[in-house]
Amino acid sequence: MANQGLNHINLSLPADRLEEIRDFYIDIVGLREGPRPAFDFPGYWLYAGDSPVVHMMHRPTEGRGPGTSYLDHVAFTCTDLDETEQKLERQGISYRKREIAAFNIVQLFFHDPTGLGIEMNFQVEN
Repeated sequence: MANQGLNHINLSLPADRLEEIRDFYIDIVGLREGPRPAFDFPGYWLYAGDSPVVHMMHRPTEGRGPGTSYLDHVAFTCTDLDETEQKLERQGISYRKREIAAFNIVQLFFHDPTGLGIEMNFQVEN
């Protein structure tokens, strides 16, 4: 077996927060809603390019393991650093900026409405 990369993350959310969290990932993170199979539970698939990278769903929690997770954040490769910073500021979203000069990368860190960390990586010129 050869692992070829991360396929998607899955967010299991309360039904009354599905639209709120979907809108955040569309409006702030820059994903778009796309096709999703006709599952027997509500949810959305959000796309980066042609790939459904964030799956959102609501299913009853019966029979699931404990809700504790060590997931700290998810990271996205992005473009247009200036526009993204302006959008975060307009929305009143606090963020932290880090430059990694050796790799020509600028990173923005913030949280989604559920508290999950979001990292956005931007390739910059020297």
